[in-house]
Amino acid sequence: MTQISADFAAALDKLPRALAKAGFRGEVERDTALRAAMSTDNSVYRIRPDLIVAPHDANDVVTCMAVLEQAEFAMLPVTARGGGTGTNGQSLNRGVILDMRRHMHRLIGFNAAAGWADVEPGIVLDDLNAQLRPHGVFFAPETSTSTRCVVGGMVSTDASGKGSRIYGKTSDNLLGIEIARGAGLLSSLAPAPDWAAPMLAGAEAAARAGRAAFVAQTPRLNRRFTGYDLERACPDAGGFEWWRLFPGSEGTLGPITRIRVRLRPLPTAKRLVVAGFASFRDALASAVPLLEDEPTAIEVMDERVQALAAEAGLLAGLPEALRPGGDAALAYTFIEFNGDDPAALEARVAGCEARLATLPGLRAMYVSHDATEITALWAIRSAGVGLLGKVEGRARPVAFVEDCVVPPEALPAFLDGFLEILSRHGLSYGIYGHVDVGCLHIRPALDIDSAAGRETLVAVSDEIFALVNRHGGIFWGEHGKGVRGAYLKDWIGAEAYAALQGVKAAFDPANRFNPGKLVSNDAPVMGIATTPFRPFNSPEGDPLEKAFRCNGNAQCLSYAATTPMCPSFKATGDVRHSPKGRADALRAWHEDRQSGVAGAETVAEADLLGALDTCLGCKACTSTCPVQVDIPTMRAAFYADHYARNRRPLSDRAMLLAERFSPLLARMIPLARPVWPLLRRGAERVLGVTDLPSRLARPLPRGSRIALRDLADHPLPARTVLVWQDWFSTLFDGAAAEDIRRGLRALGYAPLFVEMRPAGKVAADLGDPEGFDRMAVRLGAALEQGAARGVPMIGVDPAFVMALRQDYAKAGHRVPVLQSPQEFLCAELARGVTLPQAPGGRLTLFAHCTEATAEPATRAQWTRIATALGLGIDTPATGCCGMAGMFGHKTRHQTISRKLYDMSWAAPVSAAGPEVAATGYSCRCQTARFGAVTARHPLGLIADRLGQGR
Repeated sequence: MTQISADFAAALDKLPRALAKAGFRGEVERDTALRAAMSTDNSVYRIRPDLIVAPHDANDVVTCMAVLEQAEFAMLPVTARGGGTGTNGQSLNRGVILDMRRHMHRLIGFNAAAGWADVEPGIVLDDLNAQLRPHGVFFAPETSTSTRCVVGGMVSTDASGKGSRIYGKTSDNLLGIEIARGAGLLSSLAPAPDWAAPMLAGAEAAARAGRAAFVAQTPRLNRRFTGYDLERACPDAGGFEWWRLFPGSEGTLGPITRIRVRLRPLPTAKRLVVAGFASFRDALASAVPLLEDEPTAIEVMDERVQALAAEAGLLAGLPEALRPGGDAALAYTFIEFNGDDPAALEARVAGCEARLATLPGLRAMYVSHDATEITALWAIRSAGVGLLGKVEGRARPVAFVEDCVVPPEALPAFLDGFLEILSRHGLSYGIYGHVDVGCLHIRPALDIDSAAGRETLVAVSDEIFALVNRHGGIFWGEHGKGVRGAYLKDWIGAEAYAALQGVKAAFDPANRFNPGKLVSNDAPVMGIATTPFRPFNSPEGDPLEKAFRCNGNAQCLSYAATTPMCPSFKATGDVRHSPKGRADALRAWHEDRQSGVAGAETVAEADLLGALDTCLGCKACTSTCPVQVDIPTMRAAFYADHYARNRRPLSDRAMLLAERFSPLLARMIPLARPVWPLLRRGAERVLGVTDLPSRLARPLPRGSRIALRDLADHPLPARTVLVWQDWFSTLFDGAAAEDIRRGLRALGYAPLFVEMRPAGKVAADLGDPEGFDRMAVRLGAALEQGAARGVPMIGVDPAFVMALRQDYAKAGHRVPVLQSPQEFLCAELARGVTLPQAPGGRLTLFAHCTEATAEPATRAQWTRIATALGLGIDTPATGCCGMAGMFGHKTRHQTISRKLYDMSWAAPVSAAGPEVAATGYSCRCQTARFGAVTARHPLGLIADRLGQGR
């Protein structure tokens, strides 16, 4: 170890204590799983940081900076990180990472009438606009990652997006910023303190010296170049607006702690025209003519992205008129119109329809007037970012030349040149983007793990950079520069670059802020091929293959409490407790294992266990992640490996034994029921759990049960429905079984509950594949017997039904399909069955999150059933309730469990009427313990309304 690295390590060791002594209130962590999670973004790069600091507020950042400015910490780099959605390694670096997303996400204040809001840098764009919407205003830049990108990151990259032709980029919607140094805070909205005067004077001198060269080198485009914007910082009218240097500076000038954004009135009316063209070239050619009708935005999606959307089931959300028939492929153009004058808006839309009808290649057209439908249609286009990462094979579409901007009229010629380059290199690709401002997102597919793939990345980057310059464009039009800043000096010219260096020297004389990015004075900037790459592929058949497939799109980091993915991240705000973070940690751990080098581990198993322990196993990532990064399945693979070498916790061993011997336990229920309260208290103390079910299930009437030995030849009454239970429901959820029995009888069916055989879900979750396989084979044989009778079969609990569809299929077990109750009843309605009519009434139904994400039609199906019965129904959108099987019973998980319930369940449960239904047993337990509400299975409430006695 060199003296420099020894000093670096010593500084890192001392920093946590120094921060605590100085009064820093946030977290200071060197957890290896967290550092792995912070080592990637949505790019091809991976840089492992050394320490993560999560400040609580601006004063915390000042405290942190004051410590870091001490001589003994002077060699540590400092990089602020927001949502981690950068496509070019913007926030990746060594040293100290300031996690601004975890705590600094508040709307500090706003004045709708004056048109401004003050926010902390970690606030998510959609969160901000959700809080502003009731006041009739919004922050305009609309990115495809708006559910998880943060305003601080948008400022740092000068992000843009849909509608930028009208509303501009982030820099066009800013009114001021505040930055932190050890001496205090510097705000553009208040007089500068004395300590900042030398810094600002140096920056102004450099900016003025290079302004003319800067202006001469930057194209006059809607997506104008920013980042150390010397032109705006030194306005023609005089003065020095130093804060204009920060948009697009990507953290290289220091941490931002407060941002004042410009607010715009929400348009009162919106229309969306979606046109399907025979080819992408036809869709592209439509852009310039359509500008005549002054749309807010025009975006396109090529045939490849359309095909990926179809495979993902997203096109089911399209109106029938827009769905391609058979094998036909369509390229879509999305044209949005906003306005406050309905008549004028309709006239513009009519003009657009007439113009479209004259354009070559038009195959379909649809106009939406409904705000909810418009949001859903735009979501299909936005999904293109994640879908491009889902392709099979070693070559994956990569973001490295994807946001070039040229004048819109130059787009066809530019595209021809772009595609010629890709064709010459033998690369496939997908295209989507904002044609109204001349920005196309083109992601070539590369095998980044190979030397040849990395060489191609460099060659294509160089050629596209030259092509953009020939067309008078900008190489970085939307997603910032990041490692691509290696091209900045050649692009801006030596004179202007020298001015940028002067600005950098003024704000960052020691070159500590995100060093190696954009501008440097004492060392080379990072290179697009010399910066470390993250691995993209693993050996064929690898159980952790999906960890390598994670591309950092970060859909799992969505802020919205009513979005099920990912509950543990929502509760903690900590990226290590997310599918992306866990995938990063699993990938690094797997690499450690494959290297075989003792003592060189980058991820400690104890840290990885901690990150995986907070996963609720809800499987939302399996269903919702664009590349289906299935953390519960990969966690099980890790557990299988880890516990082959280490002893399992007592609670896990107890659960595995309980599942394995559950048929015997079920037979012992009559004997165990009187002593269960005592057994329960003892089990809670020994196993570290709380709030176990307070009673054991009572057996159903004998005529409603059927033994497995009788399943093959027992006479079945008319309209029999075979009902299958999981072991936990059999032991503890007698109320739901009775509700289902009564509900089916009230609807005219003859339910028969089949003798329980465990599905092995616990064994699958805890990494006992042999035990899982044994139980799966036995249950599969029983299900085959039931299916042979030719009657409908349903499952009681959603988690049980989804396990048979997801876990069994992945493990290679093919079993007959069990329907959920709502699927069965909707199928009956579809074949013409008439349900009895209830005498009115209304109920509120909460869907199990695993079921709602895996089967998005769940709520609509229950609505259809209620309508057929003559019942009113409300189906609030909720995230995870926080119980998730045994997760919410474990003592160490109580904080997360409670927080999740409060985030999205507490309010709608409290607001619901007396008749509350929940489809999942876990959900009913959670509402009982945290909401003091006895939620029922919906079939029980239906039975009550239909007069079926208990």
